[in-house]
Amino acid sequence: MAERKGKVCVTGGTGFLGSWIIKRLLEDGYAVNTTIRSNPGAKRDVSFLTNLPGASQKLKIFKADLNIPESFGPAIEGCVGVFHTATPIDFALDEPEEIVTKRTIEGALGILKACLNSKTVKRVVYTSSGSAVNSFSGKEDEEGLDESYWSDVELLRSVKPFGWSYIVSKTLAEKAVLEFGEQHGLNVVTLTPTFIVGRWICPQLPGSIEKALVLILGKKDQIGVTLFHMVHVDDVARAHIFLLEHLNPKGRYNCSPFTLPIEEMSELLSAKYPEFQIPTVDELKEIKGAKLPSLISKKLVDAGFEFKHSLEEMFEDAIQCCKERGHL
Repeated sequence: MAERKGKVCVTGGTGFLGSWIIKRLLEDGYAVNTTIRSNPGAKRDVSFLTNLPGASQKLKIFKADLNIPESFGPAIEGCVGVFHTATPIDFALDEPEEIVTKRTIEGALGILKACLNSKTVKRVVYTSSGSAVNSFSGKEDEEGLDESYWSDVELLRSVKPFGWSYIVSKTLAEKAVLEFGEQHGLNVVTLTPTFIVGRWICPQLPGSIEKALVLILGKKDQIGVTLFHMVHVDDVARAHIFLLEHLNPKGRYNCSPFTLPIEEMSELLSAKYPEFQIPTVDELKEIKGAKLPSLISKKLVDAGFEFKHSLEEMFEDAIQCCKERGHL
């Protein structure tokens, strides 16, 4: 089966999404190479990856660093496809935006160069972010945005909203990888998921879960948005594989089936989980968070992709996993 499917590489294999993509690929019969950051002086526990069904025969783990793009070469060699999910995340702004952006772009382009050099990679699927579409795009009053919209980098740099450095880096990196693909004849497609929610297999609590469950976790003071755009992690992983296997995908694809106002989130969670002290709709009225337009995923669906998980499943899976891991 692995021989028939071929070998693929997933960068950022220890992350929330990267690890779930690996899980799905192994289930689908692929042989998988993945990269993790080297951590001098500390041995990283990757048993959550090596214990996956099929991993002992079909998963190989390589060390690589976005600061040294050529370090990804050995992991990419001999692969037919590459999923680039690894990205620097620095919401605390410990580093200047220019440095984060430079590392994100150079890392991504270095990986694409390794794909060209391999002579075997037929397609690269780059994980972008919905924030590269709908943050200060100049269309905040519109009901939904398709893939033709881009976030306004100069406005982000001027206004500096929460997470602006990450958004700038993802927007400019996505543009750079698409341009590189065009210039060098490399088949590159990008996927722009929004808040990713659901179960996770990586050791740490994913940041997107923490934000999506802000009402459940009792962190009302940390609410930064009043409208949540969400997608189940399994649907995002399946969408990546769908784009790898599609006969002729083009450009970028939005991946965000659900938009949920925080008031509706409160009502949904209160009805289903009465054991938690969830803020009421009246208590939430005072929150003045960002309200970004939703993403239209019509292009992905029209290409033949089917979202399989409901909004309720998304919360059920995340909350159950939180309970199992001791976060609730």
